[in-house]
Amino acid sequence: MNDFITQAEQLLLSEAQKYCPEGSEPKAVVHQWLNAIAYKKSLFGEQVGVSPKHIISLLQKNGLFTKVEKLKAEMHENLKLHPVDKPKFTFIDLFAGIGGVRLGFQNNEGLCVFSSEYDKHAQATYHNNHGEFPFGDITKIDPLLVPEHDVLLAGFPCQPFSHAGLKLGVDDTRGTLFHDIARVLEVKKPKFAVLENVKGLVSHDKGFTLQVILRTIVDMGYSCNIPKELIMHGSAKSIQNEAKKMVMKSIDFGVPQNRQRIYIVLWREGMLDSFEYPKASGVETRVADILETNPLDKYTISDRLWLGHQRRKITNKENGKGFGFGLVTPESPYTNTISARYYKDGSEILIAQKDKNPRKVTLREAARLQGFPEEFEYSSSNVQAYKQFGNSVTVNVVNALAQQVAKNLL
Repeated sequence: MNDFITQAEQLLLSEAQKYCPEGSEPKAVVHQWLNAIAYKKSLFGEQVGVSPKHIISLLQKNGLFTKVEKLKAEMHENLKLHPVDKPKFTFIDLFAGIGGVRLGFQNNEGLCVFSSEYDKHAQATYHNNHGEFPFGDITKIDPLLVPEHDVLLAGFPCQPFSHAGLKLGVDDTRGTLFHDIARVLEVKKPKFAVLENVKGLVSHDKGFTLQVILRTIVDMGYSCNIPKELIMHGSAKSIQNEAKKMVMKSIDFGVPQNRQRIYIVLWREGMLDSFEYPKASGVETRVADILETNPLDKYTISDRLWLGHQRRKITNKENGKGFGFGLVTPESPYTNTISARYYKDGSEILIAQKDKNPRKVTLREAARLQGFPEEFEYSSSNVQAYKQFGNSVTVNVVNALAQQVAKNLL
């Protein structure tokens, strides 16, 4: 952290504590305030008394503010992944992880005005790379206090909804983390929302989960590429068929990983007739594109683990499961999907090596498999770094999607 941020934190921490939600760190409030002032955007808590003039006067009295341009420069000092100087739209980053979705939208001239992430290890990585400490538990944050924004971004856990007493309103989603996204949408009404999830959301609970999500949002005045009539009155099966068109693949956007995720793009009713999802780049991929030249020996798996993988593959085949490990060479077009459990045994992606056991991908290779730039600083903990990349999105995919969203905002 640079000296300016440290001094600003010390100065504003007691003020920030007055507005800090339960489950969040006061420094998250400070960082949001500083960024909001630097870019002339709304501050977290303005609706309940936070005054930009008061915060600026505190900074001025202590020699920490002269003009906006200098504040911006001081905040970006030593920061490798800072936003554009003159952003063209704003977004919030919910269930932010390590900021993969943020990067895609930031690369397309967007400015993040608020972020939230529950996991403390992911918070640290996010902070190290984006210069902002994200807010914590989204369930404890009053949507009214969230700054105004053009686009809501959220990747969220796939949870089942109760089948009882469905009224097709936000209340039906209580008890799930989607409810907190719905609350923000209902109160702030951004122009666009992009919801990311595993491909399995399409078939989760026989399509009921997806149907509740779409009905809830459509009921709030949003549209997507699935017609409103179909969402409100169609069968789960017909909705699933349309939702499959929203699934995007990493290999279609120049990254050699067979990762598929659904991206539900929503907009305020009446803004668009339909959204044009990005077309595949046509770039051929191969695993060699992401490999390091001289990986350390520690990534080569042990004889015991290699034998275990081979034994499990045979057993799985006998039981009709068909998966034990995924072995690729540099010439393979792509790898399997990297998951949050990769740190355990590396089974889904093993790189073949001449005259020795296969190896796991290195942390830098894991970053490249998710399209993160070389400047990205991953966690110092191997376990956490693999988990975070496994839980993240492929930046190239989001980048292409963000480009299409931005066209409708600029």
